[in-house]
Amino acid sequence: MNVLVVGAGAMGRWFAEAMNCDLAFTDANPAVAEHAAEELGGNAVALDTTETFDAVCIAVPLPAVEGAIEEHASKAERAVLDLTGAMAAPVSAMAAHAPDKERVSLHPLFSPENAPGNVAVVADEPGTVTDDLLSALESRGNTLVETTPDEHDEAMETVQAGAHTAILAFALSANSVPEGLRTPIYDGLADLTAQVTGGDSRVYADIQAAFDGSDGVATAATELAAADPKEFERLYQEARATQNATLNQGEHEPEDER
Repeated sequence: MNVLVVGAGAMGRWFAEAMNCDLAFTDANPAVAEHAAEELGGNAVALDTTETFDAVCIAVPLPAVEGAIEEHASKAERAVLDLTGAMAAPVSAMAAHAPDKERVSLHPLFSPENAPGNVAVVADEPGTVTDDLLSALESRGNTLVETTPDEHDEAMETVQAGAHTAILAFALSANSVPEGLRTPIYDGLADLTAQVTGGDSRVYADIQAAFDGSDGVATAATELAAADPKEFERLYQEARATQNATLNQGEHEPEDER
């Protein structure tokens, strides 16, 4: 099998590393594609190549995914995949531009340096090629979690957009604190801040643009800041009830039967 990876950045290379097949890379920056080919084996090809491949994996930034699928889906003979982070738009674009091909959308729920981990999967039109590629990811210790485009994108409003907003807001509002005066909760938030701010700001900006969720965090923070003691107690209990409901839901969800 041969696979073209469109977008030879960190996530494209993460996908390619798991594949035991002939690889080709293309990227808006040819030097990036050439470096990936040298590092992982395979060839670098031009964005406008007329070559075709058994499978094409789209690993571009979120704002570029629909255009990349439109441009490169025709280069796939059997399967098209994406791992860009959203799912509704890529799944729709793949169905439009590769209606007769196998189609799977992937979202690794971690950065490459934290691999392996959970990988969200929408198998819109699975088949033998995508089954083999998913098996290769599983063989690297990843857990495949089947979902739907709507379920995934709604979850990312909280898991990514909301969480990132809360962490960055803490970082922007925090004062310097002497070592001996820190609490475990503060240290936990500081660790999360270091993790988030140590990444690629463009990726986080793309996530904020793609998913709602930040407004809810801002509204809640405003309500807490303005609350008198009685209202604060009500909001505190509401937060506790919401957290308990979330934990209980997770404990009783059925196991993935895939």
